Amino acid sequence: MDGGPAGGSAVDGRIDRAGRGGAAVSGGAAGGAGAVRTVRGAVFDVLRRHGLTTVFANPGSTEVALLTDLPEDLRFVLALHEGSVVGMATGWAIARERPALALLHTTAGLGNAVGALATARVNRAPLVVLVGQQDRRHLALEPFLTGRLAGLAGDYPVRVEQPARAQDVPGAVGRACHEAVHGGGPALVIVPMDDWAAPFPDDEPPAAALAVHRVAAVDGADVARVAALLDEARAPALVVGAGADGAAAWAALTRLAERLHAPVWQESFGARAGFPQDHPLFAGHLPADRPRLRAALAGHDLVLTVGTAVWRQYPYTPGPLAPPGTRLVAVTADPAEAHRSPVDLAVLAPVAPFAARLAAHVTPRPGRPPAPGRPTAPAEPPPDGGPLRPAQVFAALGARLDAATVLVEETPSSRPALHALVPARAPLGFLSAAMGGLGFALPAATGVRMALPGRPVVAVVGDGSALYQVQALWSAARYGAGVLFVVLSNGRYAVMDRLAERHGGKPPWPDFAEVSVAALARGLGCPARRVDRHDELVAVLDEVVPTLAERAEPLLLDVAVLADPDFQP
Repeated sequence: MDGGPAGGSAVDGRIDRAGRGGAAVSGGAAGGAGAVRTVRGAVFDVLRRHGLTTVFANPGSTEVALLTDLPEDLRFVLALHEGSVVGMATGWAIARERPALALLHTTAGLGNAVGALATARVNRAPLVVLVGQQDRRHLALEPFLTGRLAGLAGDYPVRVEQPARAQDVPGAVGRACHEAVHGGGPALVIVPMDDWAAPFPDDEPPAAALAVHRVAAVDGADVARVAALLDEARAPALVVGAGADGAAAWAALTRLAERLHAPVWQESFGARAGFPQDHPLFAGHLPADRPRLRAALAGHDLVLTVGTAVWRQYPYTPGPLAPPGTRLVAVTADPAEAHRSPVDLAVLAPVAPFAARLAAHVTPRPGRPPAPGRPTAPAEPPPDGGPLRPAQVFAALGARLDAATVLVEETPSSRPALHALVPARAPLGFLSAAMGGLGFALPAATGVRMALPGRPVVAVVGDGSALYQVQALWSAARYGAGVLFVVLSNGRYAVMDRLAERHGGKPPWPDFAEVSVAALARGLGCPARRVDRHDELVAVLDEVVPTLAERAEPLLLDVAVLADPDFQP
C-alpha cells in the first residue's frame, strides 16, 4: 500500500539510496560503504517522499532497468493493458485523494493509454506517469522502440517533461508530483532506459521543491458579492458538480440549500456526486439538451453552480442554456471551468470553504422549502419470470447496497434509471468517466477497491463497455480486489442503436449476443455467474452484498437484460 516516506537499506552505517537491499544499482557492484547512488535510487527517494510506493504498470523492455529487483517497500501491480494501468491508477488516486503512479512502455504503451489519460484529466485524477524511452545514447538514430512521445497524449497531460540529462530525472519526477496534484491530472516524465543506472552525486541539487502547499484562502468580498446576489433572488437554485464531491463540500452545500430553501440539481454527465442525492432538496440530474434544461430551470431567477462548469451538454440544440432573465453564477476551483462558463460572475476559489462561508453569510429564508418533486422510475419485478429490464436490476441493488458503497458506473443506455434508483448517499458514492469514453469502470473499480479495502465497491457496466477493458478482471482477481461487477448484457451497443434510429436509418453494425462476458471473466481468473431471472438476481445479491466490505475475491454477475425502452440519448 502507498504510504509515507521510507528509508533505504542500511549498509555499513550509511543508507544505500539506490533502494536495494545492500546492492548498488550502478554496474551491479556489491553494496557497502562505497555504494554508488544512481538516478534510479534518487527517483525511489522522490517517490517515497510523495507516498508513491505502488506502481501500476504493464512492463516493456525500456522499463526493465527500473523494475528489476524492485525494493521491497515498493509494490508492483500488473495490468494486462495500458488502458487498465491508467484506469486502475485513476480509481486509486480518486479514492485516496492523492497521486498514483503509472508506468507506460514507450509509444505502444502511451498510445494505448491516451484515452484513459484523457479520462483521468477530465476526472481530475492526479497521476504521475513515467514513460519509458530508448537509450539516450543513440536516440538521434531512432533505433527500434524509439518513441516520439512528447505530444502523443496531446493536451491531456497537465505536464510533459523530457529531462535534458539523466541527473534531471529525479527533479522532473518531483515536479510531476506537484503538478499532478495542483494541476488536477496526469503529469508525464519521459525517461530513457539508460538514465536509471546513471550516477546521481550527493551534491546534485534536487531541482524540485520538497513540498508545495497551496493556500486555500477565501476572499470575503467575493463571498459577500455572491451572498448578495442570492439574497436578492426571488427563487434561487443550485447546480453541483464533481468538484463538490467531498464531506466538507457536501455539508456546506446542504446547509446553504437549506438556508435558501433552494432545489439542488446535479450536473448532467456528472462523474461524481456533489450533493447527497437522498436529501429532500435534491432535484435530480440536469438534462443534457437545452430545451429540457431551460424547462428544468424555469422559474428560477438565479442559478449558482458549484464545482463544475456551466453546463455540460451532448446533443446540440439552438437557444440559450438558461431561461431568459436567469442570472448565472459559478464557483469552481478549476480555472478552465471558470474561464469557459457563460455566466454573469465566475469565482475561482476552493469549493468547500467558499460554500461554508457562503452558507453562513446568506440570509435564511422563512417558511418551508418547496418539494422538488423528483420522479422515481417504477421498477416492479417482471411478471412470470420474464426478462429483466435495467431498472429492475437497479431497484434490487438500491434496496440492498449500504450507503457507504462506491458505485462505479459505465452503462450509458440505462444511466438515468440508475440515478433514480441508486442515489449517491455518501461522498464518493458515485464515480464514472467524465470524458465519456468507454473502458473506465472495470479498472477504476479495481483501483478504488485496492485503495479502500474496507469500503464496498460495485461496478455497474454494460456488456459493450465491459469488453473495452475486460482484462482488468484479471488484476482484480490477482490482487484480491473484492469488487462486485454487475454487467448488464443485452448483446448490443444500445446507445448507438438508438442514435441510429433517431437519425432515421438502420445501423450497419451487428449485435454480439454470442459473446459471454461470464466466460471471459472466468477465463481471466475472475469468478462469474450468469443471471437470467429476477429471483436468481435477488438470491445472489442477498448472498453477496452483505460480504462486500470484507470480501477479497471479485465476482462478476453477467445479467441478461432487455434494452431500456425509456432511454433518450
